[in-house]
Amino acid sequence: MLGLIGKKLGQTRVYDGKGNAICVTVVLAGPNRVLQVKTQASADGYNAVQLGFDDQKEQRVTKPLLGHIKKHNGVAVKRVREFRDFSKDVKPGDIVGPSLFTVGQFVDASGITKGRGFEGVMKRHHFAGGPATHGAKGWRRRSGAIGQRLFPGTVMRGMKMPGHMGQVKRTAQNLEVIQVREADNILLIKGAIPGSEGDYIIIRTAKKIKKAAPVAAPSKKK
Repeated sequence: MLGLIGKKLGQTRVYDGKGNAICVTVVLAGPNRVLQVKTQASADGYNAVQLGFDDQKEQRVTKPLLGHIKKHNGVAVKRVREFRDFSKDVKPGDIVGPSLFTVGQFVDASGITKGRGFEGVMKRHHFAGGPATHGAKGWRRRSGAIGQRLFPGTVMRGMKMPGHMGQVKRTAQNLEVIQVREADNILLIKGAIPGSEGDYIIIRTAKKIKKAAPVAAPSKKK
């Protein structure tokens, strides 16, 4: 599996070779610095690569993280992420970027969704609400009854209620890579990616994309 730490820069549209407009998300996908390489033969016991993204002043990094980075001769960064079973051979100090991916490849993008604050059930859970006519008063946007009668006489666990909406981790799967601009460390990915402009995101190879079936070789007739 391949992966990168990136930053969402915004959304725009580009045109393909046939003149069709494609909505894309612009992602700053590098440079990512390799901080540590773990192997199954070492004390770690598994294969993984730690990547760092977005340089930071040393005084703004926690001492445990700074000590870990300096142990592997790295520089202070804002984000560190570990990717297991990294399929590219790298060593500490190497720089990787959007060239890990190719045009037409499918990726998964993970990020933190936009915060919506405290929302009611109609916006948070898409409830229909109550009737607006026939004598109904005061509960147009309410959820209605939430409990039972004598037994069990309590609110069931998991009941959909008003509350905080957004600010949760979500993954958009099977997004196509439209352009790879290696000189600018930019990836143009088709569709929307969770998060606001400037948020950090994770780009990795798609896990659930269907692979093409192998083509059988034509049989030779005698």
